[in-house]
Amino acid sequence: MNRVTAIISALVICIIVCLSWAVNHYRDNAITYKAQRDKNARELKLANAAITDMQMRQRDVAALDEKYTKELANAKAENDALRDDVAAGRRRLHIKAVCQSVREATTASGVDNAASPRLADTAERDYFTL
Repeated sequence: MNRVTAIISALVICIIVCLSWAVNHYRDNAITYKAQRDKNARELKLANAAITDMQMRQRDVAALDEKYTKELANAKAENDALRDDVAAGRRRLHIKAVCQSVREATTASGVDNAASPRLADTAERDYFTL
């Protein structure tokens, strides 16, 4: 019986050692997987925060773009209207100009034979493109 008891005791000890090793192995795996899960959760949270921040910045940029596009369109429309008014004669384009002096010997004194100074047609178009 002593020998049977020793064999049974050895088998029980082997089973306990094997079960302990298996439990330790699965415990280590559980700890590793939990650490990976926590790390991935942090990274996901950071990625979501970055996406939210980018979306907010994108909306802000889109609003600024819309504002400046509208201002540019309004300025262009105003320039076009002004150009059309000058071309149609509804408005006059005044520019500080100096007329070349004409010798008094060739003109009658006190008489202004020349028209008021005016830009050439090409210069007038170029003025509005500024």
